[in-house]
Amino acid sequence: MNHNSSATLTRPRVISTGVLWGLLGVATFSFTVPVTRFAVEAGMSATFVGSARAVVAAVLAATALLLTRQRVPPRRLWPRLAIVAAGVVVGFPLLTSYALVTTEATHGAVVIALLPAATAAFAVLRGKERPGMRFWIAAGLGAIVTVGFAAVQGGGIGSLTGADLLLLGAVVAAGVGYAEGGLLAREIGAWQTISWALVLSAPVMLVLSLVSVQADPFVVGPTAWLAFAYLGVVSMFFGFFAWYRGLAIGPMATVSQVQLTQPVMTVAWSVILLGEALEWATAVGAVAVVACAALAVRSRR
Repeated sequence: MNHNSSATLTRPRVISTGVLWGLLGVATFSFTVPVTRFAVEAGMSATFVGSARAVVAAVLAATALLLTRQRVPPRRLWPRLAIVAAGVVVGFPLLTSYALVTTEATHGAVVIALLPAATAAFAVLRGKERPGMRFWIAAGLGAIVTVGFAAVQGGGIGSLTGADLLLLGAVVAAGVGYAEGGLLAREIGAWQTISWALVLSAPVMLVLSLVSVQADPFVVGPTAWLAFAYLGVVSMFFGFFAWYRGLAIGPMATVSQVQLTQPVMTVAWSVILLGEALEWATAVGAVAVVACAALAVRSRR
């Protein structure tokens, strides 16, 4: 009997390290849309929420870089860091904040559910990854199921609005930033990538924050500030540690698909933290989305 063949047949398949790190990042991001919506509804201006949270994260990033005595990246990497900054530090937070002024968080999840497919596409274009046909079938099915699930939660997509265009722009910005950041994380490290991107964008975001406060002053309670703190500390900083590490381990096109579980997580937090009812359609949709995500993750070339 061939013992090596027997061992090969009976060896259990395990979830890759990249996927586990990606799931941790997605878990932190799953709060971002509802928390952003809450902060805007509480009275904070969209510009302040979108920009000032990056300033908070930049302070943390600069502190971490100084304490660990990180070397400044070579000049050739700064244009790529600027792409990351433009996508995930400037573009996505601002565009989603503006969109959530006029649309519900659940509707935002409908459009943002397209992000895994966008990230996978940009990973293929930029990282020259070539996942097999099974991956694309699973990813496409997952995107359709996720959008359908989120649409049911939001009451239907309806006609394309200004908020939808902003959200689509946010998806493109984040997809580009995720793909480029995943590649950079392989060269300079996961947390270093988002930290340098935050530091690079800090002057612009600080000016936007100050201008927004002067143009639209506000007074909000401690709960709104707690929500804002989550956006700055977790969504914009620590969450990216895990997310970019997962993308760096890769394959990026595969790890990106764990984002399909994000709308499900968002509904789960709403049930647990806000006491919203969990209907059977939600439960069935959640199972379908998670199943598609698992299929995409396992369908690498």
